[in-house]
Amino acid sequence: MTASPTDAPTRPAPPRPVRMAATLIVLRDGSSGLEVLMLRRAEKANDQNSGASVFPGGVIDAHDRGLHGCCSGLDDGAASVRLEVPEGGLDYYAAAIRECFEEAGLLFATDDAGRPVTLDGLPFGQLAGMRHAAEQGTDALLSLCAQHGWRLAADRLAYFSHWLTPPGMPRRFDTRFFLAAMPEAQSVRPDGRETVEHMWLRPADAADPARGLKLMNVTRRILLELAQFESVDGLMAHARGLKHIPRVMPRLADGPAGRRPVNMEEPAYEEVGFVDPDGEGGGRYAHEAGLVMRLSARVLRVTGEAGDGFGTLVHSYFVGAAGGDCALIDASPASSAHAEALAAATPGRVRWRLSTQAASDAATMVPAPGEQIRIGDATLRVLPGDGSSRASRFLLVEEGMLFAGTSDAPTADEEQVRWIAPRHGFLHSRR
Repeated sequence: MTASPTDAPTRPAPPRPVRMAATLIVLRDGSSGLEVLMLRRAEKANDQNSGASVFPGGVIDAHDRGLHGCCSGLDDGAASVRLEVPEGGLDYYAAAIRECFEEAGLLFATDDAGRPVTLDGLPFGQLAGMRHAAEQGTDALLSLCAQHGWRLAADRLAYFSHWLTPPGMPRRFDTRFFLAAMPEAQSVRPDGRETVEHMWLRPADAADPARGLKLMNVTRRILLELAQFESVDGLMAHARGLKHIPRVMPRLADGPAGRRPVNMEEPAYEEVGFVDPDGEGGGRYAHEAGLVMRLSARVLRVTGEAGDGFGTLVHSYFVGAAGGDCALIDASPASSAHAEALAAATPGRVRWRLSTQAASDAATMVPAPGEQIRIGDATLRVLPGDGSSRASRFLLVEEGMLFAGTSDAPTADEEQVRWIAPRHGFLHSRR
C-alpha cells in the first residue's frame, strides 16, 4: 500500500545556523549621568528587529580577520583569551568598530601620531564616501586605514557581555557586546538605510516601558545592567575588571501573555529547556489550572488547584508509557476540577496511586523505602521522606527524575538524581 503524505515520516527541521556577531555600546557622561547611544532600525519586512532601538552592531564579516593588522593595543592572542575562544577573538573587536562606523558614523581609531581620529572636520561628502566604501566590504576600511595612516583602537573597547539568541527564533546570533566612550570631535550620523534615528538616553529611561521604545529582550536586559552605573569611567573600570563573562541564552516559552523569552534566572528556565530544547514550542513560563504537559515519553503532568480555597496550584504526575499501565503520583488533595482533569488526561490504566504527602485515602499505596515499582519500561524506586509529613519520594530511575513534595527536597541517592519534579513549581535540575 502506498503511504499517504500523512503517513510519511516527518524529518526534523535542520538546525538554524548561528551567526557570530559583535555590538558596540557607545557611552557618554551627560548632565544627568551616564548616557547610552541608541539607534532606531529602519522598518523592514521579514526583519525580527524592524523598528527596534538597538546598539550599533552586526554580523562578523568573512574579511574582518584582515583588519587585524590595522588594530592597535590588542593582538589576536590577547583578544581570544579575553573572549575565551581558541582564536579569532580580534575579529569581534574589529567587527564592532566597523559596524559602528557603518551604522553610526563613529570611528574608534587613532592617526599615525597615536591621536584619536577626528571626523567632524572632514567635508560631508568625503565622510559619506568613506562610510559607503566601508559598507561595501571590510577591504575598503582596510584601504582607508592604509590611506590615512589610521589604526583601529581595539584597546578602547571593553568586553562586557555575551548573548546567544534563543532556539526557535528565525535568525540566531552569538553576540559579544563591547563598551566604549564616545570619541571626541565626532558626531553620530545614522546611515539612513539600516539606522534612521539616534538618541542619547539614560539607560534606565531607555529601558522604561513608558518611553515606548521597541526593545529586544537582550537590549532591555543590558540597559538595566548599565543603569547601575553613574559614569563612563566607573562602568568601563567594572567591565575591564570582569574575570569571566558567561554566555547568556534565553529560551522561548508560552503563557498567559503570549510567547516571550524566559531569562536564565527565572524559575521556568530549566523546565523550558527540558521539555523544549530546540525552541519548537511546548514550554511554559507560567502554570495554570487544567494545564496538561508531556514532560517526557514516560511522564505526563497535570496541573490543578489544590482545593484549599486559596487557588494554590499543585501538580499530579502520571508515570508510564501512553496506552499501558501507569502510576499516578499526588492525585489528592485536589479540587473537583482537578480530579476531572486527571480523569480526562489519564494515559492508561492507573494501577498504582502514590503520594509524596501523608496518605490521605485508602486507595493510596504506602510502599516502604527501597521498594521498586515496575511500570512497563519505567522503574520507580521508593525513597524515604525527610521527616516531614511527606510519606515518600519516588525516583524514576531511567530518567533520574525525583518526584518530591517540595522544590528543595534533599536528594537521597543523589548521584542518580538529575531532575526534581516538585508538587508545586517548575521542574528543575538537581542543585
